Amino acid sequence: MNISMLSQVASDKNNFLTIAAYRDFARMFLDLWAGRTGIQAEIVARGENQYVFLQYDQTADYQVTRPLNKSLMATAESFDSVFSSLINVVEAVRDHQPLDDDMRAGVTNAIYTVQQSIGAALDGLPVGHSNQARKVNGDLFERLMNFLVQGSGIDCRSGVLKVPVRGDDGTVAFYTQYQHDMMLEIEGELRVIGSVKTSSKDRVDKIFIDKFLYNRLTGTTVPHVAIFLHDVQRVGKEQSYRISSTFLPGRFKMYTVKLNPLDGVFYCDLRPQMVTDPILREEIRSIDSFFFDLLPTLVA
Repeated sequence: MNISMLSQVASDKNNFLTIAAYRDFARMFLDLWAGRTGIQAEIVARGENQYVFLQYDQTADYQVTRPLNKSLMATAESFDSVFSSLINVVEAVRDHQPLDDDMRAGVTNAIYTVQQSIGAALDGLPVGHSNQARKVNGDLFERLMNFLVQGSGIDCRSGVLKVPVRGDDGTVAFYTQYQHDMMLEIEGELRVIGSVKTSSKDRVDKIFIDKFLYNRLTGTTVPHVAIFLHDVQRVGKEQSYRISSTFLPGRFKMYTVKLNPLDGVFYCDLRPQMVTDPILREEIRSIDSFFFDLLPTLVA
């Protein structure tokens, strides 16, 4: 197995039909990274040194990956342990067992490592496949999160909700459709609607507006949550690569204060301002909180 072959595996969503398939793929990627197989350089990002970019060799046309946060990425040696933490937490939620706070970091690291392994492998596709790679990467992240929620004992699916729009006399004038990444149901009752994206770039407006319109149209207060992998991208030229944030704090705070706050925003890779800004700190949490705080309340 080399990077080029692994990129082809990552580009086919049929290779990720179980949680075990995600685990096995991440193992293969981490093993290649550890052995520097097909990797000619590891470039440290200027300014934020915890991020690195891998440059592949000729087998993957010398492509450079997205930024990878080494403080969150498991290694080939530690991956099995952090992935076990994730599965143990999911099963504890399902079985109504107490959760071990010592496993919080493992949950975050496991999800980040699995998904970034896929993303970095897709970065090895030939030039011209970037749009395909983004679509596949996003779909696989959505599928991963749905698998994990299902493993916790909650019915969870993606799909379309048909919402009636009523006229002034109360009769249904027409129906509108909402596509959602994650719909959590308990005994057939819709309890939470979720948006699952690798990044909030170009998407944050829709998430807030969807909550406002859906609850206004249905006369309900169904909670809406958002799950993001990260909000960083590679910028600069070769030998001077750095990262740039794709998070829009002003717009996020505007919608939170003036329209409606979301009922949970969860990140694998938190940006520093999400911890230091008072409004952002109140609204945004690490992804482990999704499993430790939100899911147990639904299961209970």
